[in-house]
Amino acid sequence: MPSWTPVPLSKDPDVMSDDDADPELVELLRQHLGLSGKPSAPAPPETKVLEGAQYVFDNAIDVAISPGQTKEAAETIWRLMQKKAYSTHTWSDHELHPKAKDESTVDFIFTMDLLNFSFWSEEKDESKRFAIEYRGKKWTGYWSLVAALQRALEEGIPITTPDFWVDEEKCTKEVLRHVFRSATDEEIPLLQERLECLREAGDVLCNEFGGSFANCIESADLSAAGLVNLVTESFNCFRDEIIFQNRRVRLYKRAQILVADLWACFNGEDFGEFNDIDKITMFADYRIPQMLHQLGCLRYSPPLESHIRSLKPITPGSTWEVELRGTSIWCVELIKREIEKRHPEVKTAGKSDMNSQPESEVGGEPEDAEKVVDGPAEHAEHKPHKTYGINAILIDFFLYDTMKHLEEEHNEGIPHHRTRSIWY
Repeated sequence: MPSWTPVPLSKDPDVMSDDDADPELVELLRQHLGLSGKPSAPAPPETKVLEGAQYVFDNAIDVAISPGQTKEAAETIWRLMQKKAYSTHTWSDHELHPKAKDESTVDFIFTMDLLNFSFWSEEKDESKRFAIEYRGKKWTGYWSLVAALQRALEEGIPITTPDFWVDEEKCTKEVLRHVFRSATDEEIPLLQERLECLREAGDVLCNEFGGSFANCIESADLSAAGLVNLVTESFNCFRDEIIFQNRRVRLYKRAQILVADLWACFNGEDFGEFNDIDKITMFADYRIPQMLHQLGCLRYSPPLESHIRSLKPITPGSTWEVELRGTSIWCVELIKREIEKRHPEVKTAGKSDMNSQPESEVGGEPEDAEKVVDGPAEHAEHKPHKTYGINAILIDFFLYDTMKHLEEEHNEGIPHHRTRSIWY
């Protein structure tokens, strides 16, 4: 069964003993007694995803990181990303992504990431796997979702409208089944759960945010972390949390990729303007762990590796699943830090290059993708003249695209782990 129930918000996110004083109560007491002086400015928002990922890594038993391979991969990834001029600028260039830069695109992106989960198929025959036929092509995986949404809009179905989602007479399961009708006999996984996500999100948006996700963005006050927190607090179906070793761990795959897609689509401007975008981590799914393992960055215990290679399901919320996802987040953070250590110019390049036009697209297939898995950075012979910024978002996009490229070439070193869940 898919994972659905989020960890209740009422539980404290930090581990405390009964003898520990609550710091918030202590501060309130100090203020009451006049001992605090002038009230300090509120601390900037933090998602706490990264610190949770480090905690998972520190306590993982069956998933480990290879320091040497991670450093080597960091240099290779950096060189290939520079060669490809990897950035946000051509997010909209993909034929399926929306081209408008207005509130309709905000609605599209919210809907897209609201339903952006669980597209993998148990069919071994690729021709029988769930696929969306649109504009003369068959689309699978994430792109099947985008194609289905575009097709529905062209058919006059207001699939990106919250008022439609809450109308139980118009937005029925049969209508949703029509929206996601497959070019094969296999249906989209978790159809009922997708309907429930639409219902819940529509109810929250219509009753609390004036029927528009753009109002959520405005409430976040240009903070990516603030928007992630607002989304996960307001919508149960985005609250991707788990208790691991007596501690709350936030993974927030879809909430974070929602912010990242806004940032990429709008090139860091308008609805995509955030002053702390680098607080967003990698998006913990099943493709990035697969790619990190292929690079030699992640290592699995023999029982876990055998389980994955045997295509056996891993239970949502299990220790294995949390270790795979949490350690992957931390591994990408280490890759980012290694790149910044060796090439400190990337820290400012992202800001100065926001209005430049790169050569390639986020969401495309990287040239020389096979070189990533070859390992040595020497494969990239020439350092580029221009430096493009790098953060965890762009590294994630690059690794995902590369893994999909390798999959199409039937060059996967290990299958992805199989967990049926709404979280990714």
